[in-house]
Amino acid sequence: MKPEQAERFFIEELFNKTQDKEILSNEKLEEVDKLTGDASTRRYYRIFTNKDSYVVCLDNPFDEEMEKHPFMSVQHFLAQNHIRVPQILDHNLTRGYLLEEDLGNVTLLHHISGLRTTEEEFEIYKVIIDQLLELHRIPKTAVKNSHLFQLKFDHQKFMDETRFTFKYFFNFFNKCQDEELLSDLEQLFNPIMQRLADQKMVITHRDFHSRNIMVKNDKYIFIDFQDARWGIPQYDLVSLLEDCYYDIKEENRQKLKRYYFENLDPSIHGQKSYEEFESLYQDMTIQRVFKAVGSFCYIYNWRKDDRYLKYIGFAMEKIRRTMMDNPRYAELKTKLFQNYYAN
Repeated sequence: MKPEQAERFFIEELFNKTQDKEILSNEKLEEVDKLTGDASTRRYYRIFTNKDSYVVCLDNPFDEEMEKHPFMSVQHFLAQNHIRVPQILDHNLTRGYLLEEDLGNVTLLHHISGLRTTEEEFEIYKVIIDQLLELHRIPKTAVKNSHLFQLKFDHQKFMDETRFTFKYFFNFFNKCQDEELLSDLEQLFNPIMQRLADQKMVITHRDFHSRNIMVKNDKYIFIDFQDARWGIPQYDLVSLLEDCYYDIKEENRQKLKRYYFENLDPSIHGQKSYEEFESLYQDMTIQRVFKAVGSFCYIYNWRKDDRYLKYIGFAMEKIRRTMMDNPRYAELKTKLFQNYYAN
């Protein structure tokens, strides 16, 4: 029996148990379709009944209580705090089974591909930023009392992610073995990462881009949030507005940054001026996009999945443009791009 067939029988068995609990008890399973996975090891299926459709996520078995499950615990916390996330209808964690609301196939990336005007783009992103502001406004006491978010983007984490890109982008992808160059780059990245780590933090989505926002009934729903952790507010804002998959109109990017800054209380972000906020935004862009380059190369090197390679050039040029005309980045830009353009 092929693995996919085995999983289909597995899903049918678990869905029958869902019905035994009188959840969707009047619905008959008619079809099971495998969905294209994300960059994780989770497998997704859309199931159709005689009345509706749902999504089944198959993950590794989890033997601890629900409150410690990396996805379900965060989903429950965010939903309680009025963040629109997919509903979970049933689960069997010991068998790695989650039955979720079907959000459809339309990601934000797909949705905005049909936009015709700059004004339309701005209005959509403004609605999403309003939701992001709600996430970042969740009181620190509530976050701490949940006992869910023990990790943060500290200096060590930022440097680990920088070395991750050195390994998979320089060593594996570009076949660069110049250890002296990588040592110099690490020293130049270090003060940027330290500055980011020294700022006030909020709870961040962690991977907030156009593929991780679904569009259903004109609502925007956040997915893939299970790695949420403490980070500076600019982390998610950069992930959205400096998305490696979609290049938002520059005038909209500037207006949306300003809108976000003006609508988040200074006591949360801690910056004394928009200029300070923007300076940290630039630091964050360099870190976040450089890490994305490493992820694209990691997926290719270890999973032989080349779908993300096409975004590397765009990402690197985004980093270069961010560094241009800023003396703080001059030496780093020269060393980084002399190597990049030579390969």
